[in-house]
Amino acid sequence: MTASSAPLAMLSSAAAATAPDLPAFALQLDGLSKTYAPRGRFGAVTALDRIDLKVPRGAMFGLLGPNGAGKSTMINILAGLVIKTGGTARIWTHDIDEEPRQSRAAIGVVPQELNIDPFFTPFELLELQAGMYGVPKRERRTMEILDAVGLADKSRAYARTLSGGMRRRLMVAKAMVHSPPILVLDEPTAGVDVELRQTLWAYIRELNRGGTTILLTTHYLEEAQELCDRIAIIDHGHLVAHDTTEALLRRLDAKEIILSLGADPEPLPARLAGLGFERAGPARLRLRYQPSCTQLGPLLAAVGEAGYDIVDVSTEETSLQDIFLQLTGSGAEERAVTGGR
Repeated sequence: MTASSAPLAMLSSAAAATAPDLPAFALQLDGLSKTYAPRGRFGAVTALDRIDLKVPRGAMFGLLGPNGAGKSTMINILAGLVIKTGGTARIWTHDIDEEPRQSRAAIGVVPQELNIDPFFTPFELLELQAGMYGVPKRERRTMEILDAVGLADKSRAYARTLSGGMRRRLMVAKAMVHSPPILVLDEPTAGVDVELRQTLWAYIRELNRGGTTILLTTHYLEEAQELCDRIAIIDHGHLVAHDTTEALLRRLDAKEIILSLGADPEPLPARLAGLGFERAGPARLRLRYQPSCTQLGPLLAAVGEAGYDIVDVSTEETSLQDIFLQLTGSGAEERAVTGGR
């Protein structure tokens, strides 16, 4: 644990513990819908179509989907920036319509865009944010939060002098000023380098370990697969998948094995081709199979019987990207790889 991660964990524990009753679900959406009215020559657009979703308290939850799927609309409804047209939404224990102030106080949103006034210092920005949330001065923990995100030594520096990584951490700090039990991260690592991404996730993991529920949207699917314990996928406003990450990965009963051989099977023997093997390069064979109904032993024995020594074996498991492409269509492939929104 880094020097700043200990106070960060304490901050998150405090955020989760301040609620009088701890609900089973941090977020509950029932039939949540949003339809944008016709404009000009464009007809009505349904951004969300009766979404039913529950996010368990304390989860590291991934919300995935291609461009235009409805992710940002959902987040903006929760943040009070967009008015829903149907259904209900509860944040922590508060209905967003019946208790708008309490529901917004229970959530902190870290947007993708860096909306930081360059002529304010981090200390001033957090104080201003705390004031907007009505946090009394005696209850503010500005320096404690800055220390938690590793910016205590930059508290009096102008925001315009901060590096990109520091500004990202400052955005997280701003979302924490009112100690929300739920933190929403909208594409937090889009366009940042690998080192910064790892540093940022170290902070977020500590928050989650301390009890803060994390809702993450990202196009970096390997990131979601590594970090999130539960994932929901939406496409064209519809919820097309919602399960644990492990269960989602089991949906595709597919695996790939690569064999490195002592000699090049060129041409490929008809018997091996009939069993599903194909050349994957010089002295390499590829086999795609279904683990649930395939025994590898006889297949590997057939390679030896054909006169080829197996030097090395490697396998490729089903990835979250495979699931994503299956559920949202091949058009999502480019967006998933490039990180486009």
